[in-house]
Amino acid sequence: MISPKTAVAIAAAFLPFVYSKEMAVNTQLKAALYDSGLRMEEIMARKHATWAKMEQEGAFNSTQYKTFHAADGPFACTNGIATYDPGNPKYTFRCKNLDLYDFKTHSQLGSLGRGSGSWGWTSPDGREFVAIGQEDGTAFAEISPQGKLVYLGRLPQYSSVSLWREIKGYKSYILIGSEAQGHGVQIFDMSKLLDVDPAKPVVFSNQKDLTGFWTEGLPLGRSHNVVTNEERNYGVATGFQPRNGTLRAGLLFFDLTDPSKPKTLGGSGADGYVHDAQCLVYRGPDEKYNGRDICYGYDEDSLTIFDVTDKSNVKIISNTSYEGFAYTHQGWVYDPQWQQYLIADDEYDEVDGTGAAADGYPISYIWDITSLENPKQTGHYKGLRKGIDHNQYVKDGFSYQSNYGLGLSILDLRSIPSDPTGKGVKEVAYFDIHPEDDHLPGGGEVEFTGTWSNYPFFPSGYIMINTIERGVFVVKQSQPE
Repeated sequence: MISPKTAVAIAAAFLPFVYSKEMAVNTQLKAALYDSGLRMEEIMARKHATWAKMEQEGAFNSTQYKTFHAADGPFACTNGIATYDPGNPKYTFRCKNLDLYDFKTHSQLGSLGRGSGSWGWTSPDGREFVAIGQEDGTAFAEISPQGKLVYLGRLPQYSSVSLWREIKGYKSYILIGSEAQGHGVQIFDMSKLLDVDPAKPVVFSNQKDLTGFWTEGLPLGRSHNVVTNEERNYGVATGFQPRNGTLRAGLLFFDLTDPSKPKTLGGSGADGYVHDAQCLVYRGPDEKYNGRDICYGYDEDSLTIFDVTDKSNVKIISNTSYEGFAYTHQGWVYDPQWQQYLIADDEYDEVDGTGAAADGYPISYIWDITSLENPKQTGHYKGLRKGIDHNQYVKDGFSYQSNYGLGLSILDLRSIPSDPTGKGVKEVAYFDIHPEDDHLPGGGEVEFTGTWSNYPFFPSGYIMINTIERGVFVVKQSQPE
């Protein structure tokens, strides 16, 4: 097998391209580096090497991390620092406008494994619950009115252990996908947590306690991510394997009208591997697509917009790359009720040293999607500390970004409709959960450590941050915008 660098050189020799803010996909580079899986293999090798070193250093033994009593806190962000062990750099967290309300290790949350994806659910009476992805399953907790994590139990993995576990919500349910072969998608009703006694946490059963389970038509029974469209009652598996299968690791849809009986609807591999997506009913300026089912796909080398109204006949509306792309990872629309802009991230541009991220500071790419057939990358925002961006979600004009070792960063995007260059975007709050790299030039390191995901959609304003090494933090803005 040729190396990724060789593949790039071959593709570039065939078809050199000129950079602009947005550009046509280089089909030969795509085939050589992305469709082949070489870029993914390169990233995975980098991650596994990093994590193997951390394993040797004991970083993943979450029992080593000090926590605090339920009666303690909150710990205010004062003079740029929040700490629950003054003088100890291991528990001194850089911050701005975010106070620390709780922290629980993964071991306190029923696991000795590492953390990954997460999601939340608010009950009809306003109680707030979280689902926390871990290597060996999913932990459940309630966030109390005082901002404390109350452990309620867990759902073990369906097949084998895997760090890659992603979670999304659908009404009162959560859907849990994993890269583990044979895992499928677990469908669990979060309302089961309403009557759990915290003094007696429950280990739920995959045989007795799942509302539904879906694996029909899912190659190898594994997926990288799972996405839902609550309005149209369906789920989507993305990034499943193998890449050379019929659907080429693209999009596979399943009906959730009856979550106890999920049914496969069809899929598409028209653009190859889809790493992540957001699927919505379209309401926006492009009248041609009004009311259509649209998926915004983050497809390794491009933003790809799909019309998925007919799940058995998915059509690509546009397929657009951009200056400095290395691994198009994830994104979110600015306003789901008027889909004119979206903000996206690239997981490898800082590592690869490409484009605006060449100096190692994470880049948030701004897209004008006024025309779904001709999206424009209009600008970007450069982070204030070195690191790698990962997962972000937009709520009320603010992006809540989990940026690996940098922790949680909250960006004010509200200037974008009037100035889509990104010059008016500003960071209004952050909480750095990984003090181990604070001393480095640029305030962080370009490495795959720290936080994987967050959940910012609770009415209370509490934000859950799931980390790979330590466990779960609960923070809240000191002075919400």
